[in-house]
Amino acid sequence: MKKSINWRLFRLLLIACIASSILVLPYILALSPDLAKLLTPLLLVAQIVQAGILFSVAIYVGLLLYPKVGFTLPVLDGTQPLSHLQTVFKPSVILGVLSGVFVILSSIPFGSLSLSLMKAEMQVPLWKAFLASLYGGIAEEVLFRLFLMTTFVWVSTKIKMTSKGQPTSISIWVVIIVSSLLFGLGHLGITSSLTAITPTIVFRAVLLNSVSIVFGWLYWKKGLESAMIAHFTADIVIHVITPLVARIFMQFVAF
Repeated sequence: MKKSINWRLFRLLLIACIASSILVLPYILALSPDLAKLLTPLLLVAQIVQAGILFSVAIYVGLLLYPKVGFTLPVLDGTQPLSHLQTVFKPSVILGVLSGVFVILSSIPFGSLSLSLMKAEMQVPLWKAFLASLYGGIAEEVLFRLFLMTTFVWVSTKIKMTSKGQPTSISIWVVIIVSSLLFGLGHLGITSSLTAITPTIVFRAVLLNSVSIVFGWLYWKKGLESAMIAHFTADIVIHVITPLVARIFMQFVAF
């Protein structure tokens, strides 16, 4: 049983999370121009420091607990060679694409609400949306899978575990669903800058982000890298490809 963490990996993940937190800012400011007026250099530094503290705690706890509950970071922690990514890349991308399509299709029944949010997305330059996708694939996976899911599953082993001292499948599924719910609610912050929060908005956020169940399953079965690839791919479909297709369609209709 590991008694310490991989500090090299800690530093790598911390740098990646802080960097992606900075890279997502152009996207956030493009969606919410009013925030740009409030973002002073001092406030920006404070936000970076705050993110550093948050991710430091999340990464430390996640790296400390993930081996204890049977989760893996096969390539990142050096257990498997880099070539191992070849075995998980294609299925992860496929599931990511399907997840993105699910989000888009699930947003259709919300009609004008989804349309107004899509119009806002269409105004964001594609390079900013691409950078935001990096945040989803890196920072959000570290927070919601490596930290939150791992911690909840570890807590579940204090209640019930298998004869081999591992978490039960039922416990892991419950945690995956709970983590997905929290993931959906966590997206209400950026949504609130675009529209008022109503029960419909909350339901929509939870429904659309229930797709993160797929990322939780991948973390459990394939490792964190697989979940990161799928999440990044899904965000590319949602925030880059779909707005691009929508722009082309609007131009064609106008023509």
